[in-house]
Amino acid sequence: MSVAVGVNMLWCVPGEVGGSEEYFVRQLLGLAEFRDRVSVTAFVPRGFSAAHPDVADATTVVESPSECRSRLRRVVAENTWLARKTSGFDLVHHGGGTMPTRSAAPSVVTIHDLQYLTFPDYFTATKRAYLGRRVPNAARRATAITVPSAYVKASVVESFGVDPARVVVVRHGLEPTLGARPTPESELRNRFGIRTSRVLVFPAITHPHKNHRFLLTMLAGPWNDPEISVVFAGGVGFADDDIARMIDDLGLGDRVIRTGRVRPADRDGLIAMAEAVVFPSTFEGFGAPVLEAMAIGTPVVASDSTALPEVIGDAGLVLPLDVDAWAGALDVVRSRRAELVSAGRVRSAHFTSRASAEDLLSAYELAVRS
Repeated sequence: MSVAVGVNMLWCVPGEVGGSEEYFVRQLLGLAEFRDRVSVTAFVPRGFSAAHPDVADATTVVESPSECRSRLRRVVAENTWLARKTSGFDLVHHGGGTMPTRSAAPSVVTIHDLQYLTFPDYFTATKRAYLGRRVPNAARRATAITVPSAYVKASVVESFGVDPARVVVVRHGLEPTLGARPTPESELRNRFGIRTSRVLVFPAITHPHKNHRFLLTMLAGPWNDPEISVVFAGGVGFADDDIARMIDDLGLGDRVIRTGRVRPADRDGLIAMAEAVVFPSTFEGFGAPVLEAMAIGTPVVASDSTALPEVIGDAGLVLPLDVDAWAGALDVVRSRRAELVSAGRVRSAHFTSRASAEDLLSAYELAVRS
């Protein structure tokens, strides 16, 4: 029996919701392989199909009359246009962590993380108040909840008192073309001015919790080698000015390369040329960049915070955020490189779009049975 699912993606404005966009897009692409079990119609903001033609080719996509760039427009569209459009479905999946007031069918809600509770300063007072009402409400009303990691599942259960049996972990799926056509190392070195023989890469936005400061401390301390540089490859976050000042104060301008956000081919090329991807983040609902590094064949050194240990498993170096603990990490990477590369590839092979879709199907089936 095929389940008819309407997927609410009005929150997914292309280019504006970070990693949640790719997480959800890959699930939709994976679901296309299970047409005998599920029939999916995605309800998306105007302009989504142009940004994601692969999704439009793989499944039924219905664009909203609105681009849904403002929360008010999205909420109105969810409670009017979307409510009408999804009235005949067996199940409605709300992918943005909240649910509209009008949602009559059995429902699944995806909660990507609870960052608004952990880092409230990242959000305006209005958005904090909105999420503080709507996320717990959605968690209690939804027939089933999906999350990207066991860490987020534990957080949702503890924060909202929901039954753990209603919460299903749906792993991330790697993009099928990851690493297929990386930008050549020579081109990246020339364009970004990378001169050192040993290169580390940290692919992350400059938010405080990503912990760029820790890597600067390492460069100025135990990794104080003129042949070691770190590439910060990510967008501008709340700590950007602070990081720039610290680079200047420590005199690291020639050993820290800041590329800004890069296109996928450049990201893949930077990861491929790196001695290691270093990831000292203090908070991750999942941590897709470490998985991407392992799939490309680059060893990972990461913190033991939140979801990172469960994503990496024993396929990388998972260390406490302590300078002494990280001091010898690069030596370990060099001595165990072949082992870590092999283990990383094996580990990452479990995170495909198809596997992510299978996890999601189990949540759909749970919701329909309940």
